[in-house]
Amino acid sequence: MYYGNIKQYDIADGEGVRTTLFVSGCTNCCKGCFQPETWDFNYGKPYTEETENSLMEMLSDENIQGLTLLGGEPFEPENQRVLVKLLRRVKKELPHKDIWSYTGFVYERDLLEGCRKHTEVTDEMLSYIDVLVDGPFIEEKKNISLQFRGSENQRVIDLKKTLAAKEVVLYLQ
Repeated sequence: MYYGNIKQYDIADGEGVRTTLFVSGCTNCCKGCFQPETWDFNYGKPYTEETENSLMEMLSDENIQGLTLLGGEPFEPENQRVLVKLLRRVKKELPHKDIWSYTGFVYERDLLEGCRKHTEVTDEMLSYIDVLVDGPFIEEKKNISLQFRGSENQRVIDLKKTLAAKEVVLYLQ
């Protein structure tokens, strides 16, 4: 896996101050995407053990509320297989940190068992995520007044409550 950027102190992509990993690779290719360079799976730098250790060090800062994954697309199958290891480590070593992830896929259409982007690690990955912002960016539905999302079709999902209820529970309306 490659990544395009890491922001140690990010206040735009989730609640509180966050460390954000922008992964590379996306097959959604949304019109009006704010980072089309990240569609390329080989954009940026290789994600290595050193990258992960650096992320863990950044996250250990007491001022950081949690980790945010975006991209590119964290839920591309090849990215899931790398990211699940990071999420597992964050939850084990820093269990008080929350995890947000953005995806251009739709939770119940693309990520559940039997769906097109579900892999052998998707369920585990989802189990570590507290808030999932889902849905493709749709330029015609762009709304800059929305919190933590760019277009009106996108949802901010409380993933812990969603998994428990077995139906989508919104974190923000």
